[in-house]
Amino acid sequence: MQFRQLGKSDLRVSDISLGSWLTYSGGVERSKAEACVARAFEVGINFIDTANVYGRGASETFLGEVLAGRKRDSYVLATKLFFPMSSTDRGLSAAQIRKQIDASLKRLKTDYVDLYQCHRYDPSTPLEETMEALTEVVRSGKARYIGFSEWNAEQIRASQQTKGEHFVSSQPQYSALWRVPEKEVIPHCAKTGIGQIVWSPLAQGILTGKYQPGQKPPADSRASSESMGGFMGDWLSAPVLTAVQNLKPIAAEVGCTLSQLALAWVLREPNVSSAIIGATRPEQVTENAAASEIKLSADVLKKIDQVLGDLPVR
Repeated sequence: MQFRQLGKSDLRVSDISLGSWLTYSGGVERSKAEACVARAFEVGINFIDTANVYGRGASETFLGEVLAGRKRDSYVLATKLFFPMSSTDRGLSAAQIRKQIDASLKRLKTDYVDLYQCHRYDPSTPLEETMEALTEVVRSGKARYIGFSEWNAEQIRASQQTKGEHFVSSQPQYSALWRVPEKEVIPHCAKTGIGQIVWSPLAQGILTGKYQPGQKPPADSRASSESMGGFMGDWLSAPVLTAVQNLKPIAAEVGCTLSQLALAWVLREPNVSSAIIGATRPEQVTENAAASEIKLSADVLKKIDQVLGDLPVR
């Protein structure tokens, strides 16, 4: 496993990180979830990402329990806030930030998180109020650094004009099929010391090649799961699935799986600090972690672009 600096922070994070969005908030049975976390540490992953809203606290509670026996300085722990936790609790107001950080720390069974992230931008709260409260969280020792997810370049620039602590990380959706951050977010972040922790680098599992055009999704796949399959959207269209199958000869040429090819593609970007994977089985963790060692040549990257053509969202 290779490690990278997370923006201008002093955090060294593994190329591949373990996420818990749909998987460890109830989508995967407890024993398998525990096995995935254990395997992550075995293969060198040191970065665990979650959020308060995942299972309305269930994911944080699970991680608090399974990480309790590990030395706190042996892993980098990140969580988020913004989405509703109740009919009255949501957003990035100072009151919510103070309330939600304490609730997250209690569920996670820790005194601090390494990274506290704004899950989205909150247009209903003055940015200065949000940044001041986040600064308070850092300076009180409850978080080492702060970050955000899915903010646009204008919002990022505005945050950098405020006083106090500034963001060190960005968490956008990014994959060979979703390249929107390349236009503005990645260039700006690269110039200002913000590293990318990308989510859905496998496009909800589409880039694994497990979904065949014209066929039903495998019974044990995310697309077949009632609790985890609701976000697949247009990724299951025939043109996308066909193009992904056409990437197989390129993966064979590199000597890797399609999943590893897709993760290596994301990691080719210097501003990407880590790629978050979701795993339902330990074997997936092992396979995905190996992508850290794969470097793609310019010729291979060109072939990938030729196969995908106009399909990537930009």
